[in-house]
Amino acid sequence: MKPGSVLVNTARGGLVDEIALDRALRDPRAPIAVAAVDVFRTEGPDRASPLIGNPYCLLSPHVAGMTWSAMRQAVSDLCARITAVR
Repeated sequence: MKPGSVLVNTARGGLVDEIALDRALRDPRAPIAVAAVDVFRTEGPDRASPLIGNPYCLLSPHVAGMTWSAMRQAVSDLCARITAVR
């Protein structure tokens, strides 16, 4: 990565090594400057990511699919699939 790079991982947990990312963010010689992550190797309330507490990393829950519109669409799709089975 180029110096000053920003890493954003919203793809899959485990795609980015959280320990290596934590170390790189804390190393002033590393090219990556900051990161934003909303997926983790271990999801849920008991997750223990090394990125928790890293001042150079913004963490958020993976909730992009939880908008009202997305939830309505999911319910509609589910109902259509159930109806198709009957």
